[in-house]
This record gives sequence, structure tokens and C-alpha cells, in this order.
Amino acid sequence: MAEKLMKYADAVKKFDPVIGLETHVELSTTTKLFCPAEVSFGGDPNSQLTPVSLGLPGSLPVVNKTAVDYAIKLGLALHCEIAEWSQFARKNYFYPDMPRDYQISQYDKPTNGNGYLDVELEDGTVFRVPIERAHIEDDAGKNTHVGGADGRIEGADHSLVDYNRAGVPLIEIVTKPIEGAGDRAPEIAGAYMRAIRDIVRALNISHARMEQGNMRADVNVSLRNSPSDPFGTRSETKNVNSFRGIEKTIQYEIRRQAAILSEGGEILQETRHWDEASQTTAGGRVKSDADDYRYFPDPDLVMLHITKEHIEEMKAQMPEMPRERRNRLKGEWGFNDLEMRDVLNADALDLLEETVKAGATAAGAKKWWLGELSREANNKGVSLEELPITPTDVAEVEKLIADGKLNDKLAKQTVAGVLAGEGTPDEVVKKHGFQVVSDDGALEKAVDEALAANPDIVEKLKSGNMKPMGAIIGAVMRATRGQADAKAVTKIVMSKIK
Repeated sequence: MAEKLMKYADAVKKFDPVIGLETHVELSTTTKLFCPAEVSFGGDPNSQLTPVSLGLPGSLPVVNKTAVDYAIKLGLALHCEIAEWSQFARKNYFYPDMPRDYQISQYDKPTNGNGYLDVELEDGTVFRVPIERAHIEDDAGKNTHVGGADGRIEGADHSLVDYNRAGVPLIEIVTKPIEGAGDRAPEIAGAYMRAIRDIVRALNISHARMEQGNMRADVNVSLRNSPSDPFGTRSETKNVNSFRGIEKTIQYEIRRQAAILSEGGEILQETRHWDEASQTTAGGRVKSDADDYRYFPDPDLVMLHITKEHIEEMKAQMPEMPRERRNRLKGEWGFNDLEMRDVLNADALDLLEETVKAGATAAGAKKWWLGELSREANNKGVSLEELPITPTDVAEVEKLIADGKLNDKLAKQTVAGVLAGEGTPDEVVKKHGFQVVSDDGALEKAVDEALAANPDIVEKLKSGNMKPMGAIIGAVMRATRGQADAKAVTKIVMSKIK
């Protein structure tokens, strides 16, 4: 039965939403957090295992130093306090994808705490998101439920467990309650998640591919009558793995909870699941509190000691952060706010930067990646970076245009050839014989024929009406199989109608 929902505008007018995000970021280490088992996506089920990742009796964990260094770098990027001493704990609960029946995490002594992240919204507003902690833990395996609807456990005949992901190092970034977001709560959450993705990619500590589960979020939502009231009871929607899904989850939960509270009902503290197909959340289990997990320090792991000297060493390795990089490139490229926003929305910043480094102008790179190539990616349902064309290829096409060897039409055909797997732009040009007709004699002959065939257009051009010029250029293009230089054609026409 469909749940009652209040209109979003009415809900945020009547109630004050408070949100929180628990973001799980899988680290791109080569081995797991506590054992040397390989970490890679897409391997055969249960092929990346050791006795430690299976939790077999007698096996002992050894912490992955690279994972700790990655955590420190992320803590620095999130303006966290890096603890000199931090500790791993056992978080006890049973679920089939937890081979030990407990997760090794950090509880009261996390590596990173008390930070913040400033996120920029579409209109340029900067909103500060407070961060409680960014702690290290290992991931669980993956359950596949068979026989039910949409892979859900409800109605399933049986379940399969793949432990390849069990033990993969994670950092869980937990925000403090995000207050003051108002009706922009979904937008702020989306901007925050995109900023986290950009940061971990810049640090080169995670692939942050949400569709592969490298990055996902648990979304907490509660409502209260006014900002001066205590926090309301929250719902926690688990493992939402798309930016749009996170935004839609918050919108839906605000509407759902507002409808319940308006009728005098109570919100159940529970986990929920986001259903992309129906664009709704569905109830799961009653949410456990921290006491229910019976945390205690893991006796097999000593405390982590992170010295000030090591933190300074990590600081020295920090790259330019995404926000500062965007502002720098915006200035270097001469883009306005709207142009830069278009680039960011298309997730094309890296591609543009590499194309410019390869020799293209920023305007030329933007024209291709946000124009022809963006349409191609949309048609194929892939990301820009998945297209079979490189920034070097795009820069080469731009150079061929600048050198007068290709016009726009031939350039598009050349790019189409590259996308079809025919080789580099230069190889495509040679294969098809693409070449701008630059011989003045050949162009002049084609222009004379076009003018002779269109005497009415000639009279309009002589009277100063330049609108029909396109018809003449089009006729010349047809005569030269699209290989004429439009600027050269215009110049010849103008010289003949004087």
C-alpha cells in the first residue's frame, strides 16, 4: 500500500529537516585491510580470500599501513583532528556476509574526528557540513538473494554469499547532524557527496565508482517543529549508491515523515531501503543503537600510534584540492560561472584539463566534450570517460582544424571514425581522404558555378543582404563533398559580388 506523502514545499514549511550522512568509501589499496588478499572489482566469487578475511580460527589480522596513510590524507582534506592514538574495536552482529560475526571498526577512538567540509551549491552559496569522524573499518561481503523481486531478500528462495569484498578497507565518514539546510537539504547532500567523491579521487585513495559500490551512503532524516526543538526520531536509508538517489531519498523521507507527524503519528527508528524503480523508500528493520553492537577493543590489534612527524609527511604529499583546482582552472580557461558549472555537471573537468594539456584550447575542448561527445555518451548510456576517444585524440582534431586541414564537418566525421575504432584522428583522415579544399582555382570554380545557378541570391548579396550566403556556401560544400573551407568560400564570394 502506498504511503501517504505531504507535498515537499508544505513539508519543509511546516517542519525543520535535519539530515546526516554516513558515507562509506572503499579504499583503492591492492590488498585488504588486515590480510594480503587481493582487492579488485569483478573477480570470480570467493576467489580473493585468506583465512583472515574468512575469519577462520587462529588467523590473526595485521593492519594495512597504506590504508592508514590514506585515512590520514582524507582526514587532512576534511579538516579533521588526527588522533595520535586510535584503536580498532569489534562491532558484534550476525549477518551472513560477516564471516567473523563481527566487524573490525573504530568506535570511541577513531583516527579522524571533528572536521568539516565546505560545499558549493549551484548558485555559488557555500554551506559548511560538520563532520564527526572519518574512521577506518573493513567491509562486509555481498549477499545475492535469489528468487525474490529485484534481488531483495523478501520472497527469495535462497541467498548466495561472495566474500571477496569482506575485509576490503573502508573509511566511513560520519557527519554531525546537518542543521539549517531547510528546503535545500537534498541539494546540500548531493553537493556534499560529489565533493567527497572529488576529494578521494584527487587524493587517489579510491575509485569512488558508486555503481560498483566503491562509494555509498546511509542517509539519515528526521523532522522537528522548529530549529529550537530537540531532534526528531530519524530513519536511516541504507546503502544508497547514486547522487540522485541520495537527493530523492531525502525528499521522499521528508514528505513521508511530515505526513505521519501531521496526523499525530510517530516515526519509527528503523533502517529503510531506497527503491530506484518506484522512487520510494521501504521499511527494513528496527535500527540498533551503539550499545546493541557490544563494542570492545579488538585484542588482536594494538593501538595505532600516528606521530606528528608522520602527519607532516602526509601533508607534504597532499595534492591540490578539488575546489581550489576548479577555481584555478576557471581563471586559466577564462570560463564564467555558468560555463564552469556545465563542465562540472557533465563530469568533464579531468577530460578538459587533459585535452588542454595535449594542446587544445579550453574553448575547443569544451566544444567537443560537452557537445558532440556528450551527445554520443548519452545515446550509448555511458560516461564521457568510457567513450573510445582520448583527450589526445580531441586535441589532435582541434589542431587539424587550426591548421586548416579540416573544417567542422570533416572534423565531426573524423571524430565519428575514431569512435568507431578506425584509429587515431590522423589515421582516420588518411583512410577516408578527408582534406579541406584549399586550392583557390578549385574553390573559385565551385563558387562561380554556385553563383551562376543562383542569380536571385547574387542580387540579394549585392544589395547587402548577407542572409542567403549560407545557400551559396552549402552549394559549394556539396560540389566539394563537404571539403571546402567556409571562410575561404565567403572571401571568394565577397570578392566577386563587389
